[in-house]
Amino acid sequence: MQLALFIAKRLAFNTEKTFSRFIIRLSIAATTVSVAAMIITLAFVNGFQHTISEKVFSFWGHIRVQEYEQTKSIISEETPLYGNDSIVKIIKQNTAVLHVQSFATKSAVIEKNQEIEGVLFKGVDSSYNFQRLNSFLVKGKWPSLKDSLYGKQIAISVSMANSLNISINDTINTYFIASTLEANTPKRKLIVTGIYNTGIEQYDKLFVLGDIRLLRRINNWEDAEIGGYEVIVSDTKMIDTTNALLYHELPDAWVSKTIKDVFPNVFDWLNVQDVNKQVIFVVMAIVAIINLITCLLILVLERTRMVGLLKALGANGNMIQKVFLYYATYIACIGIILGCCIGLGICLLQQYTGIIQLDEAAYYVSKAPVYIIWWQVLLVCVATFFVSFFCLIIPSMIVRKMEAVKAISFR
Repeated sequence: MQLALFIAKRLAFNTEKTFSRFIIRLSIAATTVSVAAMIITLAFVNGFQHTISEKVFSFWGHIRVQEYEQTKSIISEETPLYGNDSIVKIIKQNTAVLHVQSFATKSAVIEKNQEIEGVLFKGVDSSYNFQRLNSFLVKGKWPSLKDSLYGKQIAISVSMANSLNISINDTINTYFIASTLEANTPKRKLIVTGIYNTGIEQYDKLFVLGDIRLLRRINNWEDAEIGGYEVIVSDTKMIDTTNALLYHELPDAWVSKTIKDVFPNVFDWLNVQDVNKQVIFVVMAIVAIINLITCLLILVLERTRMVGLLKALGANGNMIQKVFLYYATYIACIGIILGCCIGLGICLLQQYTGIIQLDEAAYYVSKAPVYIIWWQVLLVCVATFFVSFFCLIIPSMIVRKMEAVKAISFR
């Protein structure tokens, strides 16, 4: 065993009560808190970004394909286009595409007991994958799109149901906004078969789901006309790449947009969390490093006479420097291990119990979501170790300049 490592171990496991022991414990505690805070921050920010993104993707898919209109509002009725097999073939030939489903929207007003609510009616067909929305379904079932003239079943949100006092199987009057002032306002009696809740207020207060054939009839569209396609990809990391490929492969009348471009507000809010994460990382790293450097300086001062004796016995500066580096590294490792265990413990506790509750109207989720990415946890621990180690080299160089006579006589 190396002499420097042997001495460092004796110092580390020394049971003598000294002032330095308090400083060591304080440094370990600071490192523990810093590492735990970084792991918890990563898990919670990842949880928010992953959970809320999946809510948006589940409701709208990953990419929207429709007619190009530069000045048109994003959340509005689409200009009809003929859905055809050639367009679907172009989309599906991309290996990242998992599913394609058509949709259309139209502004409407729903009325129940003389109370009204403005909505955007989202019409879908039999190709629509309702299984992606099952986690949002609170009561009832999704609309049935059986073979008929058009389906009269719709699904509304919890906020709409509470606002208008609507229950499952209630019949409501739906007035579709006419495209021109001269046209009559179409009215239909529709049956509420499902009540959903995404937790994203701008969706829950706006959208109802129903049959696209009803919108075709209201708009006097032909059977093949749709508002656009929703494209679902197999890996969210491929969204931008897939969108870029589709943008260039689609005919001139069609354009593709990622849902991040369609609904930027939600994703801009999620991106702000990255800034908060970076600030916490910097602050915690600085706290850990300052505490370790302070701890090492105090250890050097307390062991000044020992340094003098070692030099008098022939030890060189490199060997003595290694003693204190090993000592400080031991302290840092204990803090990192404890921080990792505590951070992961808190994350797993929240993941399985959900004890931290949130205001869903403000945060889009009812409890703080946790998403642990293990390579990130490992990176935090390894990076903290190496950053701490290299920062400790500078104060440890003090022992190299100590003179044996002065060090031995130090009081």
